[in-house]
Amino acid sequence: MTTAPEEYDVIVVGAGPTGENVADRTAAAGLRTVIVEAELVGGECSYWACMPSKALLRPVAALAAARAVAGAREAVGGGALDPAAVLARRDSFTSHWRDDGQVQWLRDTGIELVRGHGRLAGERTVTVEAEDGTERLLTARHAVAVCTGSRPVLPEGVPGLADARPWTNREATGSPTVPGRLAVVGGGVVGVELATAWRALGSEVVLLVRGDALLPRMEPFASELVAEGLKSAGVDLRFGTEVASLERVDGAGVTLVLGDGERLTADEVLYATGRAPRTADVGLEQVGLKPGAWMDVDDSCTVLGIDGDWLYAAGDVNHRALLTHQGKYQARIAGAAIVARAEGRPLDTARWGAHAASADSAGAPQVVFTEPEVAAVGLTLEAAERAGLRVRSIDHDLGAVAGASLYGDDYRGRARVVFDLDRQVLVGASFVGPGVAELLHSATVAVVGEVPINRLWHAVPAYPTISEVWLRLLEGCRG
Repeated sequence: MTTAPEEYDVIVVGAGPTGENVADRTAAAGLRTVIVEAELVGGECSYWACMPSKALLRPVAALAAARAVAGAREAVGGGALDPAAVLARRDSFTSHWRDDGQVQWLRDTGIELVRGHGRLAGERTVTVEAEDGTERLLTARHAVAVCTGSRPVLPEGVPGLADARPWTNREATGSPTVPGRLAVVGGGVVGVELATAWRALGSEVVLLVRGDALLPRMEPFASELVAEGLKSAGVDLRFGTEVASLERVDGAGVTLVLGDGERLTADEVLYATGRAPRTADVGLEQVGLKPGAWMDVDDSCTVLGIDGDWLYAAGDVNHRALLTHQGKYQARIAGAAIVARAEGRPLDTARWGAHAASADSAGAPQVVFTEPEVAAVGLTLEAAERAGLRVRSIDHDLGAVAGASLYGDDYRGRARVVFDLDRQVLVGASFVGPGVAELLHSATVAVVGEVPINRLWHAVPAYPTISEVWLRLLEGCRG
C-alpha cells in the first residue's frame, strides 16, 4: 500500500453510467473527484447490456418494419439478416470492448481515474487493489458514492449448472458467433430480448419460462402480444417449465433435463433469471452494513444505517429501479446532494425537490425492444389497485389509429392508461406494438408531471401519427 493516503473531495466506486454521472456532477461543481473501476470504464450498459443488445435488436426491428409495408417488403424480399454485418455493427457500438474513449472523456471532464478493485475501509476511506496486487489508500473530504451496479443471478441447487458453463447477459450480448441452437431460461426482459435477437440471426431458440406469462411486472396484454411475436418468429416458447438438471458434453452441446423428464439439447444455454447487487466485496462490513446486500438509501441516495451523511449509493445497488436511465437520474440527484452538503447548503428533499429521486417510484419508464415493442411508465392497473388507489383503466386498439395503419399493414398493438379518479391524473401508461418506444416520453411527462386530464386534453397529437391514440385514451378518461 502507498505510505500516505491520497485525498480527494469525492470518491466514486464504479465507472458505469451511474458512477460517471455522479462524478460529472461533482467535478463540474469544482470538487476534486476520483472514480475507481476494476473493469472497463463505461460499465455493464456500454459493453454487455444496453448498447450491444440494442445493436443486435435494431436490425430485427428495421427489417420487420420494411416487411410490414407493401412496396417495401418487395424490396427486401425474403432475405435474412446478415449475421456478420449485425455482429460487426454491435462490436462498433461496444468500441470493440475497449474503453479508450470513455477514459478520454474522464480526462476531458477533469475526473481522475484509479484502476483497480475499490473497497470501503472505514468512514470516507477506500482502498484500491490493482491487478498486480498493489494497494492505494484514498480518502474523501466530503463523500463516497458506491455505484457498482448488479450482476446476473444463477439459480442454486440445479445439478450440472456450473459445469454447463451457461451464458449470462455478458456472453449473450458479446458472442462472436451465432449459436445453432440456443436455450433461454427466463421470461423477463433479458430473456425475451435476446431470444428475439438470436432467433432473427438464425438460431433455433427455445424459451423456457417457469411461470405462465412473460414480463410479469407489465400489463398482461404485453405478455400476450410479445409471446405471439416470438412464436411467429419461430421461437419454441414453453410456459410452466423448469430445468431440473444440465449436462455439457464438449462437442455435443448442453443437454437440459426438464421437470417432466424431457431432454433438450442446445449449443448454448442462456440464464436470464434475475440480478443481485455487486456489493459482496466492496467493504460494506467496514461501515456496519451487510456484504452482498442491496444498499438502502433515502430519496437523495444517501445510505441509511450508518453514522453521518457521507456515503451514497446510486444505480442498481440500491434496488430502487434497475434501469440505466434511472441510475443516471439518481446520479444527478446524488451529485447535487453531495455538492449542496459540501457547500453547507440544506437539501431540498421534498417530493420532486432538487435532491429527491421521486421519479423512481412515480414514473420510471422502460422499453422492451422485442417485436413488437413494449413501452411502459408508472403503475400497471394491478399495481395501482394494490396500492389502494381508486383507478380506472382505458384501453385502445393501436391498430385502429390512422397513424398505425400507415406505419405498417395489419398493424397490431394495444395501449392502456391507468387513470386516478380522485386526482384526475394518469398514474401509468403502457403501449405494445411496432415503434411504440417513441410514444413513451409523452406518457412519462404526463405521469411524472401529474398533468391534469383537463389540461392534457389540449395537448393535440399530430395527424396522422400513432400518437393520435392519446385522443382515444383521453376521451375514455373524460367519460
